[in-house]
Order: sequence, then C-alpha cells, then structure tokens
Amino acid sequence: MTEFLLSVHVLVAIVTVGSITVAASMFPRVALRACGGGKQDGPSEGSEETGGAGGTGTAVVLHRVCAGYAVAGVVVPVFGIATGAQLGVLTDAWLIVSLVLTTIAAALLGLAVLPGQRRLLALAEGAASEAEARPLASRLAMLTGVFNLLWAVVVVLMIVRPGSTTGV
Repeated sequence: MTEFLLSVHVLVAIVTVGSITVAASMFPRVALRACGGGKQDGPSEGSEETGGAGGTGTAVVLHRVCAGYAVAGVVVPVFGIATGAQLGVLTDAWLIVSLVLTTIAAALLGLAVLPGQRRLLALAEGAASEAEARPLASRLAMLTGVFNLLWAVVVVLMIVRPGSTTGV
C-alpha cells in the first residue's frame, strides 16, 4: 500500500506542480507581450498561435493550466500525508517543514500568483500599455520564482529526508 500511495504522490506532484511551475514561469512574459511589451520573438501578433488579434490566447491558456492544475494539485499533499502515515514519519521535522512550505506555496499561488495573472490578463485584454503592465508582470515573475523555489526546497527535503536511515 505504501508503494501505491508514494507512487500516486510523486506522479501527481510531477504532473501538477511541474505543469504549474512551467506555465506560471512563462505567463508574465507572454502576457506582457500581449500588452505590447517585450520583444516579439515568437509568432507574429494576430497569428493563430498567439490567440488572435490581441495575442492573449496563449496567456489565457497558461492561466488556465495554472488554475486547473492548482485544483488537481490538492491530491499531492493528501497522498503525501497518507504516505507519511503509512511510513510512521508524520512527526518528523523534515515532513512538517515540507508541509508548512507546501502550505505557503499553495497560499502564494492562490492568493498572489493566480490573482496577479487575472489582473495582467485584464490589462492585456483591455489593450493596456507596456508601461501599465510591466510592473505587474515583474512582480508576478518574482512571486512565481518564490513559488518555484519553495517547491524546489520541498523536493530536496523529500529526497534527503534529514535524519533518515537511507545514508544520504
């Protein structure tokens, strides 16, 4: 049973958190480009790949990926806690720290990153200027970096597990 719980925990973490980190990291640049800022290094504005005249299509998709996988990502800590219970490590410091960091990352995503993406999308759809959008895009990029860093620390804690008997 432990192997099943751990397998689901790891697979869902890879699929959901991995997708969120990539999509959230791409979002500020794509949304800023949709506002007319940034260099046009991809398809030309108005092309099918950028989502039409405003170029917001890709940004909308990236936001939907972040929001959708955030909901699905709730399974990650659920199966993580179940795995920890099976292994008898729920009171170990590394797991408690991981849960706290996971909670902080989830709060950051739900309370800052996703709302920031919605605000930047609104600016892009309202044909805001680069000057209006750039500060929000910069802040969003920073918050996304913090979110990604929190997950990197959680991954390291899951592998190293301080005090474990794996010899690592």
